[in-house]
Amino acid sequence: MTNPLRSSLARCRRPVIKIGSAVLAGASGKAGPASLDRQKFAGLCDDLAAIAKGRTPVVVSSGAVALGVERLQLAQRPKEMALKQAAAAAGQSRLMRLYDDELEARGLRCAQVLLTHADIADRGRYLNARRAVGELLARNVVPVINENDTVSVEEIKFGDNDALAAMVVDLVEADLLVILTDAGGLYSADPRKHPAAERISYVEQITPAVQALAGAESGVGTGGMVTKLRAARRASEAGVPCAIIPGEPGIVTRLLLGEDVGTVVAPQGERHRLRKRWMLDLKTRGELRVDDGARTALIDRKKSLLPSGVREVVGSFASGDAVEISTLDGTPFARGLSVYSADEVRRIVGRRSVEIEATLGYRLLDCVVHRDDLVVTQ
Repeated sequence: MTNPLRSSLARCRRPVIKIGSAVLAGASGKAGPASLDRQKFAGLCDDLAAIAKGRTPVVVSSGAVALGVERLQLAQRPKEMALKQAAAAAGQSRLMRLYDDELEARGLRCAQVLLTHADIADRGRYLNARRAVGELLARNVVPVINENDTVSVEEIKFGDNDALAAMVVDLVEADLLVILTDAGGLYSADPRKHPAAERISYVEQITPAVQALAGAESGVGTGGMVTKLRAARRASEAGVPCAIIPGEPGIVTRLLLGEDVGTVVAPQGERHRLRKRWMLDLKTRGELRVDDGARTALIDRKKSLLPSGVREVVGSFASGDAVEISTLDGTPFARGLSVYSADEVRRIVGRRSVEIEATLGYRLLDCVVHRDDLVVTQ
């Protein structure tokens, strides 16, 4: 399929560029001593300097653990959580020193920003981080953002920097997400096993069939094509295009010139307001499966979700937690903040709003998810 987005990417003014561990490790893809390819790193910093002319790029960079492995002289990437966190602590300062030296040599200033999902989930902390990063960008300082692996146990375990990059898109109100990867893009099959596999240049929408094309995880980083497609989908839901491209020096410049490199994922619909984009960044704690009437009311009539439309409650969540809203077959189409806990919703499933107080003994609101706390994703 032809890619109508290629020519428009040059107009982006605030790209978020995610650089993964496997990209920084170079072609060998082996963790251990001297794992960071300094020459490639310098080339990527050349790209950032070129992009910064007329733009305000934001970098989400992995590599702290890999550099910590090198600095602590470990034989391989550790599996023990505490040792991974120690490696992250030892490597993060080295990572920022490299960025600081290389970017300063090219006339740029940078600043370290460490985030966790808890910073995103808490509305006050989210806004504080947004204001701080905004001040950096206003002064033409390049924020270098990383997951705070030393204290974020869950994120160091699951390797969520791809997801973090998609969240940063909202944090800085970016207009493009670029994910650099050793995979080079999405292919019709795993190119390492199938030499005839073809690169997919353009993805209009990330469907289950597209997600099924994702291959195995990387050996150096903690993500893989699966996490990159999730991040691309997340950016797409927020109305922002995403490019998954080879992690090679010069490639981002070529992308912004309209060249056919990697895979570009189209945005879905219009960009949401800031609060609704923030809600998309929250981790869902459960799922509400609704009937067709409720789905139509949410999408077409822009109504709140009433208990009468809920048919099934999946998972355990508290009042105020983010929940996925899905059709009866489990296909998600919206997300919102639940007024009631999972146990409370189970007690009022299928009931009319006027029955809530009689059933629970109290009534917070007449709905399960209020329209102001709901965002449609499809």
